[in-house]
Amino acid sequence: GRVRGKRACGFSFWSNTRLSHPDMAFASIYTRESPHVFNNNKKLINLSTLKVDNYIGFFVIILNCFFLVLNGKINYNLFEDIMEDKVKEFLDYLEFERKYSDKTVKSYEIDLYHLKEYCSINKLNYLSLTYDDVSKYVISTQKSGYKSTSINRLLSSLRSFYNYLIKKDVTDNNPFELINNLKTEKRLPNYFKYSDFEEMLNSLDDDKPLTLRNALIIELLLATGLRVSELSNIKIDDMDLKNNQIRVMGKGSKERIVYYRESTKNKLYYYFKDGRSSLLNGKYSPYLFVNNNGGKLTDRGIRYIIEGIIKKCSINVRVTPHTFRHTFATMLLNEGCDIRSVQELLGHANLNTTSIYTHLTNETIRKTYLNAHPHGKY
Repeated sequence: GRVRGKRACGFSFWSNTRLSHPDMAFASIYTRESPHVFNNNKKLINLSTLKVDNYIGFFVIILNCFFLVLNGKINYNLFEDIMEDKVKEFLDYLEFERKYSDKTVKSYEIDLYHLKEYCSINKLNYLSLTYDDVSKYVISTQKSGYKSTSINRLLSSLRSFYNYLIKKDVTDNNPFELINNLKTEKRLPNYFKYSDFEEMLNSLDDDKPLTLRNALIIELLLATGLRVSELSNIKIDDMDLKNNQIRVMGKGSKERIVYYRESTKNKLYYYFKDGRSSLLNGKYSPYLFVNNNGGKLTDRGIRYIIEGIIKKCSINVRVTPHTFRHTFATMLLNEGCDIRSVQELLGHANLNTTSIYTHLTNETIRKTYLNAHPHGKY
């Protein structure tokens, strides 16, 4: 029967051409390396898969492709709208089905719109990207000043996006699988000595509510190895005060249990007794850590607190909330804790992520060997 074209380049076309694709409701032709059409589900269909019953119909398709090239700007606007829909759909999938954190979803969003902008500027169809297109894209990010680690994260995000499109039958090609990650310099995570930690605690030398809170913050960070976001999101209901343990919701909404020491329990006691209630000042908060207005203490607030503590100390190592996590892992491994247990306590999905800390402990193991082995003494 007749197929009516969508207004993709400022005009419509009618033809008696019979197209064999079963779910074609209209033809809105798109061309880059080969002519395509969008069906009414906005799925791209290659015209090479369609059968044309007569030469007139074939001529109509070719003619429309020609006009489409002349009016490419309008057509790319159509393409951008479709990519926009797919990006939003993918971000919803990450947020509601995969249960990714807001911060992680935002990172994906930034990466995907970076590609969208590049495709728009260079008049590229995101469903027809080639190895050459992707290579030029990576080179452009390098020229823009992106570090190798940032580019690798970008590539990871885009691979995930295209894998999602394949899963949804939008495309059968993931162009970013053709590109390897860039080589990066392996930098060992920095950590501090326990004597540095004691200096931090000693700098908090009064019983003011904020001081009691800040002392508990650094105590819990070192005792548990929590990420700063995990620490700020601890709720009172997550705590098992009797058994010295906390239920934590980590990356990807993965729940785990972390433990703390008796010294941490003592600081918790004084924070509950003399600190938290004063900070709340009659208000209610489900969260363990609150600010001086009684509201939830944010990630940024914790970073600011750590910076303030370090300024009062003579510690030579750069210390951030994440440095406590590195120190936690290093200390456990140095004391003989097995790497699988450390992986579980840190909430790492992959053991390779945890294994980086073994490099930090190699020198300690060497010194232990030289001191303990009889041959090492000669």
